[in-house]
Amino acid sequence: MLPWETPRLIIRPFEESDLQDFCAYRSDPLVAQYQGWNAPYSLEDGAAFINQMSQATPGAPEQWYQIAIQLKPSSPPSPSPVIGDVAFHLKSDQRQAYIGFSLARPYQGQGYAHEAVTRLLVYLFDELKLHRVIATVDELNIPSIRLIERLGFRREAHFIENDWFKGRWSSEFWYAMLENEWRKP
Repeated sequence: MLPWETPRLIIRPFEESDLQDFCAYRSDPLVAQYQGWNAPYSLEDGAAFINQMSQATPGAPEQWYQIAIQLKPSSPPSPSPVIGDVAFHLKSDQRQAYIGFSLARPYQGQGYAHEAVTRLLVYLFDELKLHRVIATVDELNIPSIRLIERLGFRREAHFIENDWFKGRWSSEFWYAMLENEWRKP
């Protein structure tokens, strides 16, 4: 399964050495704004998360599995940062999954998230043979909405003030893509 390579990225399980990079982008209030964690994100929380992911089974039903996004090393080889993550949560029917993604702010707007999420979709549709992939996005998270729509997801629902989230009522768009839509030319 992992690691995966794309033209500019290595997508792989989290490692202990990722702790600083991981906690840095999770501690950015603008990255955390629409996510299920709060900034700042402590080193202790980061270490516990990385340990939890090291023991998780990718594709286990009803569990989120998060995968590190790392830039490919430059020439000559040098340490490359972890710049974000992609995640999936297989539903109990094992034919559908939710996805999520986060990217450090300095790397946003450069196509890295598109590249990483596309590779995740290849895995979900081509390797796991899923029928449907779902993404939920806060209606105020315009960059993520644009990305999901560029990837070919269909907006299926708009839930108005359906969740009390970080001190406000938030509204969400629900998107989905079917396997046969993924395969359309």
